[in-house]
Amino acid sequence: MIATIALVATAPSTDSHSLSPPAVPVPFSGQLSVLTYNIHGLPWPMAWGRPADFARIAATLRTLRVQGRNPHVVVLQEAFTSEAQAIGQAAGYPYVVYGADDDAGSDLTPGPADLRFAARESWLHGEGIGKYAGSGLQILSDYPIVDVRRMVFPTFACAGFDCLANKGALLARIRLPGQADPVDIVTTHLNSRRASRVADERSNHAFAEELADLGQFIRHNHDPRNPLVVAGDFNAGQTPARRAALIDHATRDWTPGVMVDNAYDAARNIGIALSTDALLSRQRARDWEFFAPGATTNMTLRGIEVPFGHDATGAMLSDHVGYTAIFDMGRRT
Repeated sequence: MIATIALVATAPSTDSHSLSPPAVPVPFSGQLSVLTYNIHGLPWPMAWGRPADFARIAATLRTLRVQGRNPHVVVLQEAFTSEAQAIGQAAGYPYVVYGADDDAGSDLTPGPADLRFAARESWLHGEGIGKYAGSGLQILSDYPIVDVRRMVFPTFACAGFDCLANKGALLARIRLPGQADPVDIVTTHLNSRRASRVADERSNHAFAEELADLGQFIRHNHDPRNPLVVAGDFNAGQTPARRAALIDHATRDWTPGVMVDNAYDAARNIGIALSTDALLSRQRARDWEFFAPGATTNMTLRGIEVPFGHDATGAMLSDHVGYTAIFDMGRRT
């Protein structure tokens, strides 16, 4: 394990890249919808033809907005390119915040185990040659973002080609109109397994270290008085050990003493039917939405929608399903 906590959180920030607030503020009905979506925004030549799909993603979100059905909050992963990062503005979200850039870093000192892990790095697999992209994280919101915190995982806790991106976590505190408490929204992207192109032993070590660091980031920056959503690409996948570790950290470490649930398990437990794409996403187990109540605000899952799945031809706009969890935000008794 990492000898020192890998936490690089900013102080309360106003550099949120926010756009002008909408002329008519978006009303809050008591329900909060949060979309999590890995948009496959890798730069060329690792991916090609992506700008057209990003335009379609933005157009879909605009159409949902016209219909009054757009998710109130969107968390994006792999928004590495300028075209990918323009989705929020094009879709009409008045508040947009970004994760860490490629030059953000940690000044933490690695322990002996970290040094041994780093000594086996391979530049042929993207390790030890620097960061070529930022975190790829974004949070889009219909409601005002009043605080922003960021962190990056240390360079000695990544594996394979994942090391080329400055992965980490992003927290946005969002004020909901008419609500006493804001909501803390966190998004992250953890180390992949097979896509990292290194041995499982190495990629799983990085995953475990990043998961521990994410927990420290949440405990240090989440206000337990606020309800919490942690959504993103956790890359747990079909590996039982990864899935068990993720569930264990989420329920035990993130908000001690407060029950943490996830959208797919909550849907199963209360009998919410899932679409074919939602079932596929649940089976792949990469994209998760965890949620927890605040001191005076409860969160209850109302439904799951999939605005970004397979179209009539079987194609998708990304290699991930983008799904929206809808929560009732009520007063705790």
